[in-house]
Amino acid sequence: MGAAKGKSAAVEIDTGERTVRLSSPDRVVFAERGFTKLDVARYFVVVGPGILRALRNRPTTLQRYPEGAAGEFFYQKRVPKNHPEWIPTATIAFPSGRTADEMCPTELAAVLWAVQYNALTFHPWPVRRDDLDHPDELRIDLDPQPGTDYTDAVRAAHELRAVLDEHGGLVGWPKTSGGRGLHVFVPIEPRWTFTQVRRAAIAVGRELERRMPDAVTTAWWKEERGEKIFVDYNQTARDRTIASAYSIRARPHAPVSAPLRWEEVEDARPEDFDVATMPGRFAEAGDVHAGMDDRAHSLDALLDLADRDEREHGLGDLPYPPEYPKMPGEPKRVQPSRARHED
Repeated sequence: MGAAKGKSAAVEIDTGERTVRLSSPDRVVFAERGFTKLDVARYFVVVGPGILRALRNRPTTLQRYPEGAAGEFFYQKRVPKNHPEWIPTATIAFPSGRTADEMCPTELAAVLWAVQYNALTFHPWPVRRDDLDHPDELRIDLDPQPGTDYTDAVRAAHELRAVLDEHGGLVGWPKTSGGRGLHVFVPIEPRWTFTQVRRAAIAVGRELERRMPDAVTTAWWKEERGEKIFVDYNQTARDRTIASAYSIRARPHAPVSAPLRWEEVEDARPEDFDVATMPGRFAEAGDVHAGMDDRAHSLDALLDLADRDEREHGLGDLPYPPEYPKMPGEPKRVQPSRARHED
């Protein structure tokens, strides 16, 4: 892959289902690597079965970079009115009560259509369009804080794997974030609300804290986290999403969010996976998360753990993000240092 010379005419990409027109294919998107808009499209063609597995029938927010990866970006939640009629949509509801129609990809052409509009990163909801109120994935975001790195996230991920197994035999599927962190997705039965799934994520985080008190935190306020891995439980709240597997992240070397086997997590490095290297890995190994939807798990054991935390340790809810309305049972949403100052 590399930059094309001069300005070329639009190209058409045949996905086997339909043809997608790509204008300005030679426009450079990643200046440091010379990757063009056409390179981005070709990347998604190669990993097509994988990203479709991650996005299929999910309301999806597009992270668009009209000036290239180094430029300004915006999140597009509402699908454009002129979107092709063959791209399904779903009306999702935000915590504010507002709604929007989001695209729900069902074929590779939808991904390429988004690339035409300079999308690099796809943010799917953890629901399918036939049931928008009951997530079918528990998503655990292991976010390294300043002073920690991917190696620290790996240690937390191994302990997380044990926590999941001990609470209902849950099986998580790890992937790099495309940055320094790790994501672990657990397929679940779509029986629980967003609030209940978030409660399960909090229980997971607190159990990790107990087992790794010097290495893991669920503290929402940055001033309280220290040099630890933050379990971002609020990524399971309604309208909070995580970049999909195979999404491209807008960093100079064009990294991608790479699905991993558990036996690979220790030796893998986020920088190993980018727009240039992932096609070769995919050609050799395929989508290593292809079996992810074969088994859906129950959250009963984790919700029992949450109940015990509250009953025996007085551990109730944790703060929501600032843009959310005040939620029932939520503690005071004020920065601890400010609260002390006000006292």
